[in-house]
Amino acid sequence: MMMPTLRRFAAVFLMAAAAWVAPSVASAAPSKPDELLMKIRQVFRSHRPPPPYITYTLVRQQLTEQGYVDYVDSYIYHIWCRTSDLAALGRKVFRDEARGDLEFLRPEFNQDRDPGPPTADVFERAPIHPQPVEVAPTPEPVNAPAVIGSVTAYGELEYHVTSVRTEGNLLHLSVTPIRAPDRNRLREIYVDKKTLELTKLIATDKLFIEPGNEIHPELFTITMTMIDGRPLVTAIRGETTDGYTGDGHEVDYTFKDIKFPSSLPDWYFNARSYAMHTGEAPL
Repeated sequence: MMMPTLRRFAAVFLMAAAAWVAPSVASAAPSKPDELLMKIRQVFRSHRPPPPYITYTLVRQQLTEQGYVDYVDSYIYHIWCRTSDLAALGRKVFRDEARGDLEFLRPEFNQDRDPGPPTADVFERAPIHPQPVEVAPTPEPVNAPAVIGSVTAYGELEYHVTSVRTEGNLLHLSVTPIRAPDRNRLREIYVDKKTLELTKLIATDKLFIEPGNEIHPELFTITMTMIDGRPLVTAIRGETTDGYTGDGHEVDYTFKDIKFPSSLPDWYFNARSYAMHTGEAPL
């Protein structure tokens, strides 16, 4: 028969063994869903602001109503972008590798133009009203957590986290906007459970069809990739969600050849100067 002292020792040992588990790679993540979302946003914005300039190739491919590639609205652009105001110079690339005219662009999500750039702030709210290309976006204040001594005060959240699931090496958060669902566009968030770096997002957007200003709601599946130590948008899959099945109901964007030059000429970002610099146009 086991002595009482030995029984107590064995019980304590078994309780300790049952309580111990192998360290989890997600153990550093906050246990409360809202705090987890705030931490994910904080990790993403720790990489900001982005470098002042980014160049990339945008490949857009959309399908016709019959399911074939729509060659009219499928194209390739080389883009040189200034990240402070999203002003950009673009040149279309044709099948014979010829280059199109110089075009002033302003890539943005949720607008009547191509989304981007790869350095876009995916947590940023969509503007209240559509903005023309000629108008530079005005950044809104960022609700970042403030640290006072040893106390962390979390800023106002735009979303309520409805679920958190572990899927392999990822954490999958489902979120709903607390207010202004048309502006707070995120719906699903996937992050590396060890680093909390973004890997994929599902967000709302819009498909604009001209003429007539016809607009259809879309869901964007956004692929994020770490390049040069920064989380960047590298692919987008868009699908309309209101039953529209016409041209453009499915669209894919791929962002390639991403680089961060230390400088670019000022005239790239002034459309009025393009005619004077056609001989200096980048390829």
